[in-house]
Amino acid sequence: MNSVSCSDQLFTPSKIICVGRNYVDHIHELNNEVPDNMVLFLKPNSAISPELSAFDQEPLHYEAELCFLVQNNRFFAVAIGLDLTKRTLQSQLKNKGLPWERAKAFDGSALFSDFVELADDDLEQLSFELTINDIKVQAGNIELMIYKPREIQEEILSFMSLSDGDIVMTGTPKGVGQVNPGDVFTGKVSANGHPLLSKTWLAR
Repeated sequence: MNSVSCSDQLFTPSKIICVGRNYVDHIHELNNEVPDNMVLFLKPNSAISPELSAFDQEPLHYEAELCFLVQNNRFFAVAIGLDLTKRTLQSQLKNKGLPWERAKAFDGSALFSDFVELADDDLEQLSFELTINDIKVQAGNIELMIYKPREIQEEILSFMSLSDGDIVMTGTPKGVGQVNPGDVFTGKVSANGHPLLSKTWLAR
């Protein structure tokens, strides 16, 4: 089983719960409709990887997201993560009304920085950005989300249990695109305007 790190401690997620279509500009970017209800899907533990791949049966696309680590049914730590997507396959599945898992839940489709514990008042004051080769391509914050972290937590718990170590990925803002071999990805998270964490990946 794969693990993630927080405060020099390892956590092994039983599952990753992902929020889709949580930023209006990203919904328009992909020509999707704004959903009436929260869109949720799962990635398995086997999706977690330290390596950023550019290709898996087809070129992969990146989506940078704020990610939360669960402990005692609350979001207690944050990381920046990459949700890798087989975009061509996803479009084919959506057009047929089929589930997305083949395009979203494959091995190596979830990358995370180390997690950093949060103060309660930081949860609503988070922002993040992703650069590729030192060029900013994505930026988001809690205010831009359709569903905020506490709403996401409540919705998940309304029908599914959360175990300690589970991860919740909260959706991506506009600016998604293709991963190219050799690209250097750097994600950063700030809390109340102060740098909290950063992570760099080299695409292979």
